[in-house]
Amino acid sequence: MSLSLRLASRNLTRSSLRVPARISARTFATQQVHQQQQSSGSKQFKMPRTTKAGPGAGVLGAIALGAVAGWYFYSNETTPSWKKVNYNSVYKDIAGLLEDEDYDDGSYGPVFVRLAWHASGTYDKKTRTGGSDGGTIRHTAEAGHGANNGLEHARDRLEPLKKQYPNISYADLYTLAGVVAVQELGGPTVRWRPGREDKTEADCTPDGRLPDAAQGADHVRDIFYRMGFNDQEIAALVGAHALGRCHTSRSGFDGPWNASPTSFTNFFYTELLNSTWVPKKWNGPFQYVDKESGQFMMLPADMAFKKDSEFRKYVEKYAADQDAFFEDFAKAFSKLLELGVKFPEDAPVYEFKTLE
Repeated sequence: MSLSLRLASRNLTRSSLRVPARISARTFATQQVHQQQQSSGSKQFKMPRTTKAGPGAGVLGAIALGAVAGWYFYSNETTPSWKKVNYNSVYKDIAGLLEDEDYDDGSYGPVFVRLAWHASGTYDKKTRTGGSDGGTIRHTAEAGHGANNGLEHARDRLEPLKKQYPNISYADLYTLAGVVAVQELGGPTVRWRPGREDKTEADCTPDGRLPDAAQGADHVRDIFYRMGFNDQEIAALVGAHALGRCHTSRSGFDGPWNASPTSFTNFFYTELLNSTWVPKKWNGPFQYVDKESGQFMMLPADMAFKKDSEFRKYVEKYAADQDAFFEDFAKAFSKLLELGVKFPEDAPVYEFKTLE
């Protein structure tokens, strides 16, 4: 980001940061960040066949087929519940829930991303427990973990859709909400597939599996290596901190990471590198604020990506090339949402089109 753009963005008040969640957010990101050369990215995360959501040939064919046999498919008691859901309609309805001028910075998008991430980030590759499968973050035993404070706002916002689409699992609903938010706030297309099943409270994971924002690089690696990520994937995932803000009533920390908290951009990396970060003088937990304005913040765990040489090389890459960030984030986020899930063999992969 140029110096003039960073200085201009810092003069925005919180009320002026409200960007409409579906169309203007993507427009904002496109206008503010000039396109860079496409990066080759990391090793491809392999997935099965892809369904291009939207009125393409495949969808039109499905509509024609449904006119003949749809009544049987949806009424057959032996049909798995996940096959009875129109995921294009669910996507559209989730997108319709994003904007709300009375909530935070005007969008539920950031908290939807956080819900999807926290529902998935409990996976342990050694014990093969946790992850998004089961939707256990809705149960009190897991919802009550300190790292999950405030996620009731996202769950409550999505609950009417669970009633509208009773055959979708909470696990699929929560992860799809994260995909919708990333895409509709201007981010990359994220591949997603259905087929997760809901589980009981007995399947909730123990507390302590999510990152502690007050820790450094060693802790970050311990958490993400446990899930099966490498340094490049970890650095790509943390870029989601371009969205949203911290709240003293939830995490104890306070403030947004940048001036566009409802737009998915590479601003986390540019701000991390280009701003001077100093300890915040207050009675809350230790965090950093930008020296120039004091309006924006970084967590101790965020600063690890600037100080650690292995993480920093990816931060520099993504700060210089938003396209490379988008490509790597899409792969890593899709992987995160699928950790530990045993999908049906015939579960299709969706690439949903945005609503603009």
